[in-house]
Amino acid sequence: MAPRANWKGFLRLSLVTCPVALFPATSDSEKISFNQINRATGHRIKYLKVDADSGEEVESSDIVKGYKVDTDTYIEVSKDDLDNIALESTRTIDIDQFVPKSEIDDLYLVRPYFIVPDGKVGHDAYAVIRETIRTLDKVALARVVLTSREHVIALEARDNGLMGMLLRYPYEVRDTAEYFDDIQEVKITKDMLDLAKHIVEQKSGHFDPDSFEDHYEAALTELINQKRNGKTIAAKPRPRGENVVDLMDALKRSISADTKTAPPTTTKKPRKAASGQKEMLLPISGKRAAKETSKRTVTSTAPTRGRKRA
Repeated sequence: MAPRANWKGFLRLSLVTCPVALFPATSDSEKISFNQINRATGHRIKYLKVDADSGEEVESSDIVKGYKVDTDTYIEVSKDDLDNIALESTRTIDIDQFVPKSEIDDLYLVRPYFIVPDGKVGHDAYAVIRETIRTLDKVALARVVLTSREHVIALEARDNGLMGMLLRYPYEVRDTAEYFDDIQEVKITKDMLDLAKHIVEQKSGHFDPDSFEDHYEAALTELINQKRNGKTIAAKPRPRGENVVDLMDALKRSISADTKTAPPTTTKKPRKAASGQKEMLLPISGKRAAKETSKRTVTSTAPTRGRKRA
């Protein structure tokens, strides 16, 4: 199934406009997730929206937004109120400015989106905007409304399309001085720095996301598979930090340890799920499980009509 667009509207550079759709560039859907269940019955927990004072359940149609003024006072804000202040960026990504990408602090980066033409029209205008951004080697700053809030979004050319990165507002970024000002100034000798640089050289490589391994996801998969088989996993010893008494000695021992355990050269390989994850997702037993298994068997063995026509 094709991914669902989070937003549809128009991308505009001055008088050049084209219909576009925004899709999340990342996904957590393949990660293991849990439901809350009743330990006594094994049933899933259901959450109800109730009145804080009366305890009675409230229908969704009777629920409105409210801004808290004090302990017991709220200012009600209706959907019509919000519609009345709707911004132009509700339906349009209007490019306001072009800036060097190097000037955007990483602290302002929030979430990436893919921006693609929506429908068969507008591809020419889309290409003009994309290539303008690519040629200037800059990012385009624009505004877009997502989940009823306006965001600043930085657009840049990526492959044959555009990627938009949501940015934070200044009031959302904390001041580093509140955290770093109390860090003590320490004088580092040249010998220590040379040893530390040597360790870095031993561990240097190239960025390869395919080599990343989610150890916790793999551990969760193993845990669930073991519990399905009626087994338990013994607790693993946790690593304990050691107090560094002699920093120079610790650096020297680090070089020796890294030399013995140097990682092998990694090769490009396709991304894969955690070991045992596919098997874990199969149903255990019961009529529903048998029915679903039967469906998968028929689907995987029977040729499709499309293939016959081909």
